[in-house]
Amino acid sequence: MQRRIILKKSIILKATEIENNVSFIESGVVRLYIPKEDPEKEITFGFSFKNQFVSAYDSFLTQTPSAYQLQALSQTTLLSISYEDLQLVYRSTQIGNLVGRLIAERLFLIKSSREQNLLNLSAEERYLRLFKERPELLKVIPLKYISSYIGVTAQALSRIRKRL
Repeated sequence: MQRRIILKKSIILKATEIENNVSFIESGVVRLYIPKEDPEKEITFGFSFKNQFVSAYDSFLTQTPSAYQLQALSQTTLLSISYEDLQLVYRSTQIGNLVGRLIAERLFLIKSSREQNLLNLSAEERYLRLFKERPELLKVIPLKYISSYIGVTAQALSRIRKRL
């Protein structure tokens, strides 16, 4: 694994690039988003935090260009393993296969939970659940990214926050 220090607001992976790493976050916050010409229309669909794995995992698995970007929202320290090195670990160790499976399961559960929240909860419920589960978000993530993440405009989020 390689330790990488990513500066605040730096792009870790650009859309159209092929993801070559799965990374463990030692410190920091990473945003996953679909870029748009108008930055106000970007779609934030994920955050990863300290002690979590982060990757454009679909691009990593298929070794095809990513449709989205990864950005450090704070200075972030990553421990990264390349696609080639991970394949070698899978081939040569049993523990490597176990770790790979656990990474894949964790990423799947995060994605599944997000999809279920979008389908079953109102915007207000999504906002409340997000901060019940991750109260530190308000301190480190700009509200424009939070509004995009819960699927509302910045104005709608402002109204939700006033009601609460």
